[in-house]
Amino acid sequence: MFLTTLVSALLWWHQPAPASATVLPAAVARGYADPCKIYGSIYIERDPRRRGYCNATVYVEQQEAFASLVVYDEANKLFADKAGLWYRTDARDFADFTVFITDNRAIADFGIYYTKSRSFAGCRQN
Repeated sequence: MFLTTLVSALLWWHQPAPASATVLPAAVARGYADPCKIYGSIYIERDPRRRGYCNATVYVEQQEAFASLVVYDEANKLFADKAGLWYRTDARDFADFTVFITDNRAIADFGIYYTKSRSFAGCRQN
């Protein structure tokens, strides 16, 4: 009986922390990302089954006025160093961010608009 009490006391004392209390590193954590912090190499995901593995879900707006982020596609990864400057990559593993593009505005985290001028790219502060 003493041994049973001792084992149960040790199990109670070394109880693991609940899953909600653990903090995942930024590289592992997935989900909503601030549109003003998305830049660099971006992998564009179009498969709806992989939406949960993406950093953000975005909707491509038809007008710049409704977009939270104005995006310019860079040709060189080294120049994609500010908000809205994206270098599209074909390798998901080497991308800084993974973005799911949806046709449904209701499930999007924010909207983007593609521009042809690098100077117009950036985040809209509301």
